[in-house]
Amino acid sequence: MVARKSATAVELDAPVLVAEDVDDPGWASRGAHKLLGALEAFEPEGFRVDGRRCLDAGASTGGFTDVLLRRGAKEVVAVDVGYGQLVWKLQTDERVKIHDRTNVRSLTPEEIGGQVELVVADLSFISLKLVLPALIACAAEGADIVPMIKPQFEVGKQRLGSGGVVRDPDLRADAVLEVVRFAENSGLGLRGVVASPLPGPSGNVEYFAWLRVGEGAGAVDADELVAEAVRRGPQSAAKGVDNDVTKASKQW
Repeated sequence: MVARKSATAVELDAPVLVAEDVDDPGWASRGAHKLLGALEAFEPEGFRVDGRRCLDAGASTGGFTDVLLRRGAKEVVAVDVGYGQLVWKLQTDERVKIHDRTNVRSLTPEEIGGQVELVVADLSFISLKLVLPALIACAAEGADIVPMIKPQFEVGKQRLGSGGVVRDPDLRADAVLEVVRFAENSGLGLRGVVASPLPGPSGNVEYFAWLRVGEGAGAVDADELVAEAVRRGPQSAAKGVDNDVTKASKQW
């Protein structure tokens, strides 16, 4: 018998052999599938990772870093306020430059060896409006910044639903648009918005924005892009995500 689920029942004395799953790419974390969904949406519009020096803000165990490396990143600067969380294969990868115990909010280009060409961010318990100035400072002219916008950390505690979940689509749209407007006022141009194919741990719908340094506002209709991303929801980015992972997300 081949058991593909961790809950599969077996006899106490049954011999168990753990076999490698050749179809499983072995991503560093579940978060990898979130970024993969965004890339599936943005790459047809010209987004690229290959050959670029990248910053992963809030790297944690390295899901985003793993995706960037497999997409051909030249180097990934992995920054996190925690310590020793990156999975071993990434800790020992010479393309990964680890900056643990580092507050992204006060990050400077000098700390990470100069500006980067691509920034991704997965941050919690803080508004992106407080972090974007540092991320922009660390990004070179023409760089792309792809933060994951989490409405639960943008709307304020008074507007959160039970369990800390933002259920009102209008509130989600307002939260995403606030971050986008802040980014545009900071000199970034909006290129795309898409919902993460997987929800957050409590079931919150989260969103990725594709922003470009030095492009400026007005190239696209931000209100329209955000409204469409909220309307379509996670399924708009799920086509490149393994079906088993998508189903499993309902249990997280």
